[in-house]
Amino acid sequence: MSEPAIDIDRPHEPAQSPSPASPPEPGESTRAPWLIAAATSLTLLLLAGRYGYHRDELYFLLAGRHLDWGYVDQGPLVPVLARLLDTIAPGNLVVLRTPSALLAGGAVLLVAAIARELGAGRGAQTVAAGLAALSGIVLAGGHLLSTTTVDLLVWLVAAWCAVRLLRTGDSHWALGIGLALGVGMLSKVLPALLAVGLIAGVLIAGPRRLLRDRWVLVGAGIAVLLAAPNLIWQAANGFPQLGVAASISDGDSSYSGRLDAFTLQFVIISPYAVPIWIAGLVALLRRPAWRAYRAVGWAWVVVVGVVLIAGGKGYYDAPLLLVLTAAGAVVTVAWASRGSVRLRRGLLALGTVPFLLPNIVLLLPVLPADRLPGFVVDVNYDAGETIGWPAFADSVAAVHRGLPSEERSQAVILTSNYGEAGALARYGPARELPRAYSGHNSMVDFGRPPANAGVVIAVGWERADPLNAWFDECTLAGRVDQRVEVDNDENGGPIHVCRGLRRPWAQIWDSEVRHTG
Repeated sequence: MSEPAIDIDRPHEPAQSPSPASPPEPGESTRAPWLIAAATSLTLLLLAGRYGYHRDELYFLLAGRHLDWGYVDQGPLVPVLARLLDTIAPGNLVVLRTPSALLAGGAVLLVAAIARELGAGRGAQTVAAGLAALSGIVLAGGHLLSTTTVDLLVWLVAAWCAVRLLRTGDSHWALGIGLALGVGMLSKVLPALLAVGLIAGVLIAGPRRLLRDRWVLVGAGIAVLLAAPNLIWQAANGFPQLGVAASISDGDSSYSGRLDAFTLQFVIISPYAVPIWIAGLVALLRRPAWRAYRAVGWAWVVVVGVVLIAGGKGYYDAPLLLVLTAAGAVVTVAWASRGSVRLRRGLLALGTVPFLLPNIVLLLPVLPADRLPGFVVDVNYDAGETIGWPAFADSVAAVHRGLPSEERSQAVILTSNYGEAGALARYGPARELPRAYSGHNSMVDFGRPPANAGVVIAVGWERADPLNAWFDECTLAGRVDQRVEVDNDENGGPIHVCRGLRRPWAQIWDSEVRHTG
């Protein structure tokens, strides 16, 4: 009897059973992952224009006006992309987010492709694609233009090439790994963490001959060559990303802190997927037929260990969790095809509604922004950071209009973070606001206020201590009103008017105003 096109089926079995040391041949290809990937990208595109810019997107747009080979907290790739897309369609959120939606679809295909490499039949490939499509990291990353979305695809491409290399023994696939990692390091240095994990995995589980294989060394050279512009910039500027990493380790960022990073391992794909990816990890480390792939399982162990010990963000290793999920899909579909088949498949189906579908509500802008429940922002911090930026600019403009006319002409704006500065760069000119400055991350390098700026509208300082150290007088002149009940970093925040700069900007800008996180 022929196998149905989409079904929970047995893993693909080759005509002749392989020896324990030989991995199974790839499963039969199917169109289902392509359909799921297309549906994922289309859904993300349809929702791309809802709510508004994320604080990071506003920062990328501003960084795109100051192109360089590197920035304090990232490489040049995403700012270049943001500038290109905003030049093509100024102010168009759908166009700005289109690459992320397409990359998310690509991630779904790659997860299914990794499962196929592991021997998955059509049903297991479909399950792997479905789990990826409804995962938190794919939905959240695919909705916004971000370095996270680039990292996701880069890690999955490198992982797919690594699995191909380990299955076939053809070290030419190392060139693909190097190419992916090198391009990824033009976005952030995180792909280097994957390289560390893969090298450690090979050292632990073999085959160690790969570490001296000429094509592996050429692949490493390609990665270093592509990453060189950003690495040289970092070196020339004292490796500022180390300062950002230290701030993240101290918990001074979203999704950071060791406890949060550990907890996120169990929700970043979905709670439903936890037993699946755990089964995939165990199979990669212990299944005799998958002995060739043990380095991939150990790579995740090493990477998540580094993240937890260093206090990194809990989603850093999420692409490798998707690789484990791909392996787990093979194991799970085989489990569901044995014994009480209806019962086992029924249990799998029942879990999709309470554990998978809520990701759509929590991570995508499907609810009205003006009635967004608090629990959504509690779970998905980024949702709150896409709401209310025009109203934020209105609040600052109201304070600016309240200044005496002689002060309005010499006033500047100083914001506590890059999102606020980016929002005022985007919405300020239409409200006749002066230029906004900030010492946050690379904003500090985009310019400081002019020496004759005698009046400063300071936005976002919950504690006025730094302002009081810089100015003779700071008065609370208003608060941000985003006109919706949303708990984000700006709503209700103070707006001060400060006068009497105690020391020149040139003396305090780099030493005191500059901050990372």
